[in-house]
Amino acid sequence: MQFIDRAEIQVVAGKGGDGMVAFRREKYVPAGGPSGGNGGRGGSVFLVAVESLQTLLDFQYNRIFKGQDGKKGGPKNMTGASGDDRAIEVPCGTVVYDAFTGEPLADLVEPGETFCAAKGGKGGLGNKCFLTNSNRAPDYATLGGEGEQKFLRLELKLLAEVGIIGLPNAGKSTLISALSAARPKIADYPFTTLIPNLGVVRKPSGDGTVFADIPGLIEGAHAGAGLGYEFLRHIERTRLLLHLIDITDADPIANYNTIQEELQAYGRGLADRKQILALNKVDAIDLESEEIRNLIARLKEISGVQILLISAVSRVGLDELMQEVWQQLDEMNESEAAGLLTAGVSQ
Repeated sequence: MQFIDRAEIQVVAGKGGDGMVAFRREKYVPAGGPSGGNGGRGGSVFLVAVESLQTLLDFQYNRIFKGQDGKKGGPKNMTGASGDDRAIEVPCGTVVYDAFTGEPLADLVEPGETFCAAKGGKGGLGNKCFLTNSNRAPDYATLGGEGEQKFLRLELKLLAEVGIIGLPNAGKSTLISALSAARPKIADYPFTTLIPNLGVVRKPSGDGTVFADIPGLIEGAHAGAGLGYEFLRHIERTRLLLHLIDITDADPIANYNTIQEELQAYGRGLADRKQILALNKVDAIDLESEEIRNLIARLKEISGVQILLISAVSRVGLDELMQEVWQQLDEMNESEAAGLLTAGVSQ
């Protein structure tokens, strides 16, 4: 399945039905009396978030979505049928923007969340609505209103609790494949991963937590270099960042600083997101060497967090890593629950 996380579409709501001019036959009533019914309203276009979709691929082939027009009013004061609404399914995590102004219109996160993208036109009034004491036989009606028409930009931001970040070849794809059933492409060259990969990792309780392997970031990613600009936004919804560093690289500290600077430059609070720092590929070096010990101590001093040592290939240290992940997420849940309780009491 091709991963598409951006699309532009046109939504056109249905036109309202025209009102009708009609007269009934009735003794002593001029022209039989007006009996033209109102037109039905046009169908609206809605966006609905669903869990069954993972990408915006469908919108690459179908870009125009229309609601049904309302029916014309009928005789005997009959109102025309309303047009059917059009429901467009989008993945959970879809953000809707005005394609011209860039104004955010909706953020569909939870399954079933709905946004009215284009409102159907109002039905026209039949001549019965214009009956007055001075005009006992109105012979005119109004046309149905035009439905709204909009050009929208859809952007998908993946919904994952844990985002795995790091430079190309840090071992992110290998790690997510070791932790979950995800099977991303893995090779020994940079930018093997060209799209975000999702994997569900089971907690000890049996619940699943979604991890996202974000394609390799490089220096200047926030400004469009490499793949980072395209996929940095997928980190926005993650609650916890797992920063993976290749300990065999020439300068792991410089690699750490590069990623932190990109998060800071991108903004949107990414630099303040809670992080876990893991040094990968420890099975390829001597952990007892003075150089490695100094490196670990220096990274701990710079980052201010505990340094975890792992090997995604040989699965060394993964149990300790997952214990830290679950602990961090549990602490976040407790903190959020306490905040909600405090807010409720204050109200």
